[in-house]
Amino acid sequence: MPEETFTLAANPTYTINKIAFLGGAAWKENDQTYKDAYETAKLLAQNGYEIVNGGGPGVMRASTYGARAGKGKVLAVTYHPNKPKRHYEGTDPLNIPDEEVVTLDYFDRTKVMLQNTDLHIVFNGSLGTLSELGMTWISSWIHEPNKKPIILYGLFWQDIVNALAVHMCISAEEIKILKILGSPTEVLEYIKSIDAKQGV
Repeated sequence: MPEETFTLAANPTYTINKIAFLGGAAWKENDQTYKDAYETAKLLAQNGYEIVNGGGPGVMRASTYGARAGKGKVLAVTYHPNKPKRHYEGTDPLNIPDEEVVTLDYFDRTKVMLQNTDLHIVFNGSLGTLSELGMTWISSWIHEPNKKPIILYGLFWQDIVNALAVHMCISAEEIKILKILGSPTEVLEYIKSIDAKQGV
């Protein structure tokens, strides 16, 4: 994949404070994706970043627990259906944030979370994760050069991005918005490199 060329020329005062964690709700504590989300959130919290998630289980709970371990702050953007949805995980009683914002529905939850964060990290997941990736990706593309950086966590994403480039009408410039990284340290270094470019 071409090297990321992140620019925010129209907004030189842009800084990264709140970071959205997006990913599967089905992951358990012994799963590698859960562990990766936990360790990434912990490291980012230790470095002063606020963690934002959807208030559910899996990657969301892992990022809350990681932020807690890193002495950081957590915001949950949630959706509480009027009645249970068979294919929606809902909120997780074990995922207790410092602050909660309640939204109207699933799409509103995603929109509010993406709008009120400065960078988005997408971990492995299922259909919900794909929808979140699609929403942040197209939003960044539409608002380029004021795009928000998107990190795809895990080297498996390379095969997916390559397949999209080959089989769909997606340009190299659109792909450049995405940054594939494979460790918490790489995530932190990348975020700090963006802040450094903005003179933070």
